Amino acid sequence: MRIDKFLKVSRILKRRTLAQEACDKGKVSVNGKPVKPAHQIKVGDTVEITYTNGGLKFVIKEIKETVKKDDVQNLYEIIN
Repeated sequence: MRIDKFLKVSRILKRRTLAQEACDKGKVSVNGKPVKPAHQIKVGDTVEITYTNGGLKFVIKEIKETVKKDDVQNLYEIIN
């Protein structure tokens, strides 16, 4: 699955276009390397998103095309 789609499906970012813009601006990195929106992710990858007021770092636990709101927390695990 593409990183931009995962960020939207997991509800980390609200819209896919926001995820694409974040990737294009270099604010999203996978395993320590900045990535483009089309980057293919896999289970076990560490993703880091940089915001203006901090950031978010998490490990991908599961990949699904669609997820119910209550099951989103099963897709990733936040790490520090």
